[in-house]
Amino acid sequence: MTVTRTQEKPVRETVRTGSRRASAFLARRSLRTHRRSWTAVFAAAAAAAALLGAFALVLGSLLSARPPVARYAGAEAVVVADQRVSYTAKPWGSEPRTARAHLPERVRLDRSVVARAAAADGVARAVADDSVPVTVGNGAPAVGRSWPSAALTAYELSGGRAPRTASEVVVDAALAAPGGGPGGRVTLQVGGAARQYTVTGVAATGRRGGTPAVFFTASRLTALAGHPGTVDAIGVLAERGVSADALRASLGEAVAGQSGGERGPRVLTGAGRGEAEHIDALGGRGDLLAMLASIAGTALLVALLVIATTVSQAVHQRSGELALLRAVGATPRQLRSAIGREAGRVAGAAASLGAVGSVPLGLLLRSLLTTDSLPLPVPVWLPFAAGAVGALLVAPAARPLAVLAARSVTGMRPAAGLGAARAPEPGEPGRLRTGAGVLLAVAGIGSAGTAATQSGRAAALAASSAATSLIIAVALLGPWIARVSMRVLGAPARRAGGASGFLAARSAAAHNRRLGAALTPIVLAVAFVCVQLAAGTTLERAAGRQASDALRADLVVTGPAAGIPPEAAEAVRRAPGVSAATGLLRSTVVLAHREAGDPALDRFPVLGVTADQLSGTLDARVTAGDAAALTGRGTVAVGRDRATELGAGVGDTVELRLGDGTQVRLRVVALYERSLGLGEFMLPREALAGHVSALRDRQILVRSADGDAASAVRRALAPYSGLEVRTATADDVRISPSSSEQDDALLIIGTGVIGGFALLAVVSTLALISVGRRPEFRLLRLVGAGRGQLLRMRVLETGLVTVAGLAIGTAVAAVPLLAFALPSTGGLPYLAPAQYGVLALSVTAATAVGTLLPVARGGSGAGSGAG
Repeated sequence: MTVTRTQEKPVRETVRTGSRRASAFLARRSLRTHRRSWTAVFAAAAAAAALLGAFALVLGSLLSARPPVARYAGAEAVVVADQRVSYTAKPWGSEPRTARAHLPERVRLDRSVVARAAAADGVARAVADDSVPVTVGNGAPAVGRSWPSAALTAYELSGGRAPRTASEVVVDAALAAPGGGPGGRVTLQVGGAARQYTVTGVAATGRRGGTPAVFFTASRLTALAGHPGTVDAIGVLAERGVSADALRASLGEAVAGQSGGERGPRVLTGAGRGEAEHIDALGGRGDLLAMLASIAGTALLVALLVIATTVSQAVHQRSGELALLRAVGATPRQLRSAIGREAGRVAGAAASLGAVGSVPLGLLLRSLLTTDSLPLPVPVWLPFAAGAVGALLVAPAARPLAVLAARSVTGMRPAAGLGAARAPEPGEPGRLRTGAGVLLAVAGIGSAGTAATQSGRAAALAASSAATSLIIAVALLGPWIARVSMRVLGAPARRAGGASGFLAARSAAAHNRRLGAALTPIVLAVAFVCVQLAAGTTLERAAGRQASDALRADLVVTGPAAGIPPEAAEAVRRAPGVSAATGLLRSTVVLAHREAGDPALDRFPVLGVTADQLSGTLDARVTAGDAAALTGRGTVAVGRDRATELGAGVGDTVELRLGDGTQVRLRVVALYERSLGLGEFMLPREALAGHVSALRDRQILVRSADGDAASAVRRALAPYSGLEVRTATADDVRISPSSSEQDDALLIIGTGVIGGFALLAVVSTLALISVGRRPEFRLLRLVGAGRGQLLRMRVLETGLVTVAGLAIGTAVAAVPLLAFALPSTGGLPYLAPAQYGVLALSVTAATAVGTLLPVARGGSGAGSGAG
């Protein structure tokens, strides 16, 4: 019968409809039949969606975070200097680009700006607001302010009067002792030795939290602050009925063109006023965003790799069934559609569940990162948006991965399907997969070589790229790696396990592709955790060792959080039995440079030291020049490796920005070796003194002339409250602490959360493989293998997989770690044995659960088959 052209279209539609119905039927029946296999895919996809949604929630919360408003809660606007600095450069063959960074020290305004702000339209009053750190006699920290600035925080007198002389103060109600109201005396330490002040009043405010205040007269506070020509900030009280927008516009016009940072004064209103209180909160937010985004990118890569592995294994275990369907007439399109529908339905349901689970996980991660200076908000819409992001990243990925995994079966001819259906395992990986794996392995080794020739951020990025490339290469080359591993481990297993060892070794050797899929998540977990842990511990260990070697002082003076008055170091030097004493003034410098052609601004913590006291307290191991020449305001000592990068030697000049943004050109007077422990730059104390928010030492290093001078030092420091003298340790001189709360939080997120997800992937993948091997175990029972033999075989297989995975994962991690550690520290990477032991035990436990538990639960089935 001839089909006309008008009939051709309905016929094609009918064929397509029938094909879709057949595919849907196959997908429904297969989902019911293979629900245990798809359970592993469901678990991996749900966990991936929860993980990615949690990161989306934390990143969204961090992007919307603003410093809280407390000190300026009573002001309608605050005028501050710009706390940002920029550097513009033109990369080769590109348009000019600009890098920006936040400054950690207070950038101050010229005091003349106060009068200009007061004269602006809509301003009722403009108040100069300076502050100084104060230690109360009982050791409690406080902040010293002028009484006129009390209106900016809505302080009101609850008793007494305002201060009128330099010896009078008003104290915060939180500091007022019972019976210590107006007319009482209070001991305060501000800048020098402690002295007594008369309390003329007690002030209270409705706000909660924060550091309590002590109010001086305006003239006394200006003298104590030590910068009479400048002011920290200007609080503005508006006239009644003036809107925030109108006030901002009039103030901006009034103060435009005045000095105040790189781009002049800024006017902050509303929630932006918190930036004036926590000057480096947004800078810390930017650093945290960059680190968290990097971890989130790694999490996305890990999640996709895990989903690809589990989906691929689930499809490969059904290769015989799919080949049989192809042999009996199922078209390639029907098979691709059926397997894609299955994977899509499983992943869609799993992603929906994971989206719900992402909310509590995200809130947990948020709680680890929130701080008093930067609380992380959770808007109502954010949990829904974060859950949707996690689901949308996971759900669409499963279908193409399943279709890709089944391409070798769906593309074969029907005549070849019957033979493929009887094959115990799909064939060797294709040339494309093998070639891609080899290329990624070569690229990973090349990136490691690049890391070995770089330093700092460039080395870290190259090492991270090497680790990522090598992990993906292992996933692609898994069957080949499994074959080599079993050649090495198979013989010991056969000798040690008898018949069970023979079965375990032969089974592993006969199923390279299956074993490769089992190794991939283990290698991923081990390599990822090792790199995350060892990179930090290697640098910390090297820095601690350098700081310990540099320490020459036997005593250290520590103080309250506000710091130690600068006069205390001089008092210690005059104490009997002291041969040297130097106060450590800590600050930060900003280095503008090019990184791979792009402009970059890097912040480096620095020490301000007293040169003539340095040799007796610290040995930086000077390799060129003389550290004793580190005097005046125009000199600097530079770490040897950093000097090599900058192309600077003794007598050359380097350009830096100090902590408040001041650009300086400093003459290099010394190069030193111990920069990991003491910092990349070391400056004279007087060079930093005018560029820090508070001129307070963090520690005083003391070298005793003969014996222990601790008693003499304590007597010399008697006029200063809150100071402690103890034995000096390496942590007292390290340029940065061994760990911070934020570092610990990032370690938990990066290692604990993602590492835990990788271990879950180990369990789900091995469980999937174990479920697929139940027919194999039934056949072994039928031919006479006992239950004990099969159990020992599975235990030995667990040991083989664990040992191989730990060895390969450690080797993969060692390549980038070696490339990173050798140029950065001059030594080998280090990971605490206890940490590696916990990792090995966790991997062993996860492997045992995934290998033994699914078969143990199905043991009755195996037994009945034998019967």
